[in-house]
Amino acid sequence: MASKDYYERLGVSREANLDDIKKAFRKLAMQHHPDRNPGDKAAEQHFKEYNEAYAVLSDKDKRARYDQMGHAAFEAGASGGAGASGDFRSSFADVFDDLFGEFMGQRRGGRRGPARGADLRYNLEISLEEAFAGKKVRIRVPASAACEPCRGTGAKAGVKPITCGTCGGAGKVRAQQGFFTIERTCPTCQGAGEIISNPCEVCRGQGRVQKEKHLSVDIPAGVENGTRIRLADEGEAGARGAPQGDLYIFLTVTPHQFFKRDALNVYCRVPIPMTTAALGGTIEVPALGGSRARLTMPAGTQSGHQFRLRGKGMPALRGAGQGDLYIEVKVETPVNLNKRQRELLEEFQKAGTRSTSPESEGFFSKMKELWQDMKE
Repeated sequence: MASKDYYERLGVSREANLDDIKKAFRKLAMQHHPDRNPGDKAAEQHFKEYNEAYAVLSDKDKRARYDQMGHAAFEAGASGGAGASGDFRSSFADVFDDLFGEFMGQRRGGRRGPARGADLRYNLEISLEEAFAGKKVRIRVPASAACEPCRGTGAKAGVKPITCGTCGGAGKVRAQQGFFTIERTCPTCQGAGEIISNPCEVCRGQGRVQKEKHLSVDIPAGVENGTRIRLADEGEAGARGAPQGDLYIFLTVTPHQFFKRDALNVYCRVPIPMTTAALGGTIEVPALGGSRARLTMPAGTQSGHQFRLRGKGMPALRGAGQGDLYIEVKVETPVNLNKRQRELLEEFQKAGTRSTSPESEGFFSKMKELWQDMKE
């Protein structure tokens, strides 16, 4: 019986590219895999046929010969078979590596090497004024650094690491389990791909030592609570010369005694005397950065009224513009009155009219009407 065309087996056209061929094979291989169809000889046979077709069509040279000569290119005596008569499991392991190698680290033969150093986190508290103006901070960070005597190699001066004999320098080994190839870190070199026969006496072969770093951190004006600043290559040193990790500065802006921030705007509640609210006047109010601003209030200013001072808020982080400062006034009721002050207030009360306190007069008038309606 004539062998079925490889393109037809995978359900692709003769013009299909490699990605299309891979997708088709992946779908069919998952569907007919023997582990999913235990005891099904037909499924196993189909699986072998798909593997055979993929082994040819995924190889540029084999595919070219197949397109020219068909199955005759791989018959007995022809150079370079399709792999169907060879070790099936070994053949599928190559196909599996080609398809799924990117999900399991590097491909076969690739070198893993020592792991990159770990990232570090540093929590830093700053005041609202420091967030407003920005500042430069000196911090001390306990971390590992490259060993100077061995220059991070982990080997004694003048001695070079040797290639691991177990993994051949790949840092990983493979084992066959059924139809699958299992990959794991090399137990001999722990993934480094190299063995240090004569380790450095200072770092004992690690290539790094514990050391406290002194760093200068620039905090830009306008940072918010929770802002993260990344310092590249200031984290833990990598083992045996591997790249360093990064250091992340997490900022916490402490609450202010007077100001409250909302994005770029700042709010401040300012108490004012009853006489200033009634008669009007000019007062000085605080602003961020230690400055002051003059605020003129009209006569009859009520408690809770907000005044807006443009451009007196927080600066935009790494951008143009600045928020506003909102002053909310709180009218303070006089306390601890002396005799004369009480007499003056009593005279004021007697001389008062409905127009003097229109809001309170209107409120109580409506309440009286409501009570009257309820009685009727």
